[in-house]
Amino acid sequence: MKFLMIGAHQDDNEFECGGLASKLIKNGHTVQFLSMCNGCGGHHILKPEEITAVRAKESAKVAELLGITYDVWDIDDCNLVADLPTRKRLIRYIRKFSPDVIITHRTNDYMPDHRATGQLVVDASYLLTVPNECYDVPEMRFMPVIMCSADKFTNPKFRADVVVDVDSEIDVKLQIANINVSQVYEWLPYTYGETVPEKDDERFEWLKGMNITQNTTDEEVMSAKRGYAVQFAKTAARFRGELIERYGFEKGSKIRYAEAYEVCEYGTELTDEIKSVMF
Repeated sequence: MKFLMIGAHQDDNEFECGGLASKLIKNGHTVQFLSMCNGCGGHHILKPEEITAVRAKESAKVAELLGITYDVWDIDDCNLVADLPTRKRLIRYIRKFSPDVIITHRTNDYMPDHRATGQLVVDASYLLTVPNECYDVPEMRFMPVIMCSADKFTNPKFRADVVVDVDSEIDVKLQIANINVSQVYEWLPYTYGETVPEKDDERFEWLKGMNITQNTTDEEVMSAKRGYAVQFAKTAARFRGELIERYGFEKGSKIRYAEAYEVCEYGTELTDEIKSVMF
């Protein structure tokens, strides 16, 4: 099957879908990442053209690690809008790849680029099947399944329709975070007022936030303040009930890391075949 992850920025797909992407690739499926924006806004020292070049190199390393195609569009950060030209561009892009599943942002996210990305996907969804819209690229016969990655916004509240065990991929997810140096060790710590250790080994431990074992409780994870291992573990703790329902109590209660997705009503119904592939 073919999965298309569409994020606003170059760390969105990695952190929200990186574990699933790694599992899918290992199981013989095709995964493609699209970043709608070019990364020019994501730094406090480097000029736009400098950070754009840096982030392009980081994304290329992620693509090599995962074994995926990774496209980055030329739209500046903080400037993405759900306008007609961008919608038509996205319709053509999706049709050319013809995915079975699209994963993107919900439309009630805090970040305008995230909201615009989600809006563009849902605006394009039905039009993917209309022959006379963007007729220079053949229409899709059926809409893809569309899902949205997890967030913490409450109006409306995120619904965890699909929660995927990514314990086997946590090392890959942490490698991905470590590759995104300009974001993980520079830009985001600056925005949060954090100090990053200088030595590589200490820096990586700082990145994780804490060592999570089978004995680490959900309460300990949820009370931890920071760290990417913590961030990925919080998804499992937050949706423990859904994990147990999906995987059974014995396995579901022991899963440490997860990714969660909400099915968007604008796409095709999620089939048992796709569920079996994702789980």
